[in-house]
Order: sequence, then structure tokens, then C-alpha cells
Amino acid sequence: MADRLISGLVRYAAARAGRPTGLRFTERQLYYELCRVLLPAHLLPRRLPFTVPALIPIGVFEGWLHRCGSIDGLLDPPESATSELGNSTTEDDLFDYALPRILVCQSSAVADMLRANSLPMESACPVISVGELPLDPGLVRMLDATSVTDEGARVYVLHDDSSVGLALPQTVAETGGLPESAIVVPIGLRRSQTAPLHLTRSGWREESCVEVESVAPAVLLRSVHRLVRDVHRRREPLVDLPAARSAGFLTWPQR
Repeated sequence: MADRLISGLVRYAAARAGRPTGLRFTERQLYYELCRVLLPAHLLPRRLPFTVPALIPIGVFEGWLHRCGSIDGLLDPPESATSELGNSTTEDDLFDYALPRILVCQSSAVADMLRANSLPMESACPVISVGELPLDPGLVRMLDATSVTDEGARVYVLHDDSSVGLALPQTVAETGGLPESAIVVPIGLRRSQTAPLHLTRSGWREESCVEVESVAPAVLLRSVHRLVRDVHRRREPLVDLPAARSAGFLTWPQR
């Protein structure tokens, strides 16, 4: 009876993590989704910012997951990157093109998740993890070529809300092997982002780390798409009434 209840909870959380389009997700994303099922603090108003502790220890969750068997959408743990960049293509001029942006993730599991959900193709933005730095010389040439026609390629850094994460953009800039023309752009997480969303933190103390994987998979994917493409939300009127009236809309017909 207990196993059936646990399996039901985990599979329900997995179904939620994969919404709305059958997304792939990491083990820790499933863990945090289960935390949201048990304590839906994310539904509370954002005007009172705070993060919440996890109700179940990660070790307990891992035991539950082991008893559940196969879970649809769950990614395997990341493996070390051993193949050289470009080995999967036969194009001789692969590194002759300019590359306007690249995303560096603190978590290799998050990098795998974004790649599994086609972010590199849909946003024209290669995704790597910190463990894959320094950059391949071919990527360095591509990023540097962007400065010929633009102010410089963007190297976006996706990091946890933690002391290590907050220092990561500077670390990437100094030790990542980037071209001098590249511009490092941190895209979170920060406490000013995690607290209004009432994300689950990794410990009981208020200042405990909040991992990128605590963001719901669909929200994370949508946000990263928007940020790396530099798309900012703006409230615009559905109809530009002055321009519409000048074109004859909502005006009396002229005789």
C-alpha cells in the first residue's frame, strides 16, 4: 500500500514536470516538482518574497525513485563529455561561421536537460556546462568572429542562487578561455528572482542554496529561450488606436 502511494506521488510529479509538451527533465527537477506537489508555495502571491525548505530529504526521494522503476521523461545522469566538438558533423567549414551566443550552465544535468529539449536548435545557442570549459578553440574562433559585425558575442551564464553560483560569471570570464571580444551575461539565479517565486531551497536555513533545477522545467526552458534571445516582455496595446483611426478604423465613413 505504501509503495503504491509513493509510486503514485512520484509519477504524478513526473507528469507535471513534463507538461505541457512531454518535456525531458532531470532527477532533481523531479525532486523539486514533488516538493511543489507536497507544498504548493509557488501558488502564493509574489509580493511576499521567500523561499521554502524541502519537505523530504533528497536521500529519501532517491529511495522512492528507485522503487518506482522507469519514469517517462526522466533523463539519465549526465556523463562526462569526452568527444571533441564537431565530431558529429562532416562539414569542413563548421568553425568558419560567426556565433553570436553560447550558454554556460553551472549544472551539467541542466545543460543536458536544455539540450534534450532542443534549446540549442530552437534558440541557435550552443549549451555547455562549466565542466566543459575552457572553450574548444573552434568555438572561440566562432565567438570572436561575431565582433567583426557586432559589439561581441554573448556568453550567458546560468547559475544557482548560491555563493559559488554568484561568483561563476567572473570565473567563466577569467578562466573559460573566452575571446577578448566576448561579453559575459549572468542570467540567474539570484535571491531577487528565487524569493518572489517561492522556490524550494536545498537546506532549512533561509540563506541556503536555491538550485536552477528548483525552477519548473517548462518555466526554465521558456525563460532561458527568452533570455538568450534577448526578448524582453513589454506591455503593448492590442490596437494602436491613433494609427488605426488614421487608417479608417473606428471612424465614420467618409462620403
